[in-house]
Amino acid sequence: MYSDPVQEEYSRLASVYDRRWSFYINATIQETINRLEIKPYERVVDIGCGTGALIQQMFNLVPEAEFAGLDPSIEMLNIAKQKLPKSIELWIGSADNLPFPSESFDVVISTNAFHYFRNPAQAIQEAKRILKPDGRLIITDWCHDYLTCRVCDFFLRLFNRAHFQTYTASECRDMLRFEGLQEVSIEKYKINWLWGMMTAKASKKIVNRYG
Repeated sequence: MYSDPVQEEYSRLASVYDRRWSFYINATIQETINRLEIKPYERVVDIGCGTGALIQQMFNLVPEAEFAGLDPSIEMLNIAKQKLPKSIELWIGSADNLPFPSESFDVVISTNAFHYFRNPAQAIQEAKRILKPDGRLIITDWCHDYLTCRVCDFFLRLFNRAHFQTYTASECRDMLRFEGLQEVSIEKYKINWLWGMMTAKASKKIVNRYG
C-alpha cells in the first residue's frame, strides 16, 4: 500500500512543529506578508497551510477577508483548528488535486511547501484553475540559487522521503510562465546564514484572442 511520505512526516511532527521551527516559520511568513496585498472581502486559500500560522497572521491583518487552508496532514490541521476562528474552512488534500471549484479564489498562497510537491506543474495548474480572473498566486520556498539550500537539497533527497526538490528562481519563473501565468516576478533573499528563500508572484489573466 502506498504511503504519503509528506503526510507521514508531518503527522509525526505536528505536535512540536510550531515550537521547533518558530524562527523559520515567523521569518518566512513575515517575508511573504511583506509581498502581499490582501483586500477586504477577497477569498484567500493557503495550500500546505500546516498549523495555520500564515492564515492566523493574515486574518489578524485583514479580518474582513475570507480564508481557507488545505494540508495533507490531519494532525497539522487539528492544531490549526485550535488557533483559528471557526469561520475559516480547513480541508485535507493535496496540491495537485485541489477540492475547490474553478475560479473560486482571489489569492492562492503556498509557503514552505513547494519543495514537497511531487508534481509541481500540476500544482501550478490547479492553483491557476481555482484563481478568479486577475487572481494572484504567491509562492514562498527555498531557493536553489543559494549554496546552503543546494547542500540541504542534496542530503534531503538522499535521506528524507518527504523532500522532493528545490528550484532556482529561473526554474520557478519558467514553470509559472509555461503554465500560462503572467506578470511573473521573483524576489530572492536570506532570512539568516542558512535559509535562502524566494517569493514568486504571478497573476491569472484572461487573454482576449480577438482584440
